[in-house]
Formats: sequence, structure tokens, C-alpha cells
Amino acid sequence: MAASSSNNSAPVKHEVISTFDGRAVFTCSTCTAVLALQDEVISKSFSGREGRGYLVHSAVNVSLGKHEDRPLLTGVHTVCDVFCTGCDERVGWYYVKASDEGQKYKEGEWKYLLEKERLTKENGWS
Repeated sequence: MAASSSNNSAPVKHEVISTFDGRAVFTCSTCTAVLALQDEVISKSFSGREGRGYLVHSAVNVSLGKHEDRPLLTGVHTVCDVFCTGCDERVGWYYVKASDEGQKYKEGEWKYLLEKERLTKENGWS
């Protein structure tokens, strides 16, 4: 739900998408906002800043930080941190550009690295 205020210094909350019709999702471990569908996972064998991570095709309820060149295990990549719009916690990063030809598959088409420690798996079982 969007917050409104008559004064310009108040933080603005973004509306959060809350459902995917009972499908298995990853949620933010801090505020439980839905971040990605589990069937969007490309790989579970990535490393984040704080341990394992998932490479996923797309994410929702996220905002992007500034672009920066970052040395990662597979070389230098241009990435931007990804933040949950529900609580503003950093949950991973978005791949903008890979310098190594063999890593170009991570670029574009909205490829995100979501850190496992920042996620909760919700299976949607009733």
C-alpha cells in the first residue's frame, strides 16, 4: 500500500504484489514480501555475499541500486544491488554486464542473484 504524506521528507512505501495463486514462491525473510517464483530458478549453485544464492529469471517487489563494477568468483561484472520494496533490505543483485564472454548468459533478460539467507521458501500448499 502506498503511503502518502504532506511533507516531502517522509519515506514512500511501494505497493507490494502479495500473491501468485498458491504457486511456490520465495519471500523476503524480513518482511515476507513475495520476491520470485520458485520455477523461475535457473541455478541453485551460485554464491552470494553471505553464502549460497539462486540465479533467477525474474523478480518482483524489488528496486535496483546504482550500477557498479564488482569482482565476483567468475570475474568482474557490472551489477546493481537489489532491495526488497517491502522493507528495503538488500536481497541480492541484478546482472547488468559480464566482462567475460563465457558469463554473458547472465546479462539482460532480467537475471537476478537472490541470496538464500535473505529468502524464505513458501510452497503454497494448503
